[in-house]
Amino acid sequence: MATRFPKALQPTYMNTILRFFSWRKCMILSVAVIAILIVLNFYGLYTNKFYFFKFDNYIFPLFTVVHFIFLYVLWFKIKEQEYTDPQMRNLEYAMYGIFLIYMFKIMDTLYILLSYTEYQDHIMPNTFIPVGTIIFFLQFFLLFLTILTFKHRILMVGPYNFDNINENIDSWQ
Repeated sequence: MATRFPKALQPTYMNTILRFFSWRKCMILSVAVIAILIVLNFYGLYTNKFYFFKFDNYIFPLFTVVHFIFLYVLWFKIKEQEYTDPQMRNLEYAMYGIFLIYMFKIMDTLYILLSYTEYQDHIMPNTFIPVGTIIFFLQFFLLFLTILTFKHRILMVGPYNFDNINENIDSWQ
């Protein structure tokens, strides 16, 4: 595994995590977590109802389309043992922006969960804390899986090195 750390200083915990979460497990878990979060995105914690007619609830599923495309491209590159290309680089750069949106969603969920004490005089549904906690942990797990996906891309597909791009192109296809 090529890292910037000298061999003696390489973090062994990362090797263990990458072995436990192989690229296939990482992709399957990412798809499952994103699908669950898309459904839970329509859920209102304060009211214990699903809201399908709010425009704001459709923003997260639109951003996850880019995540699904990135996972598919990564799967294809690993399966076909291809090198990185500029389109994959641009897609990963878009994923960095989506990563920030995922972080915002975590902070928003945490803010809603912490507002429980402000509204404890009102009638709150019994599912507020359990479902909110599940949503929070799934969002955090999605961040973790996204970082692991980036790491697997570096290790299995390779870095974005376009100085010698002509050597990586198969001109016969």
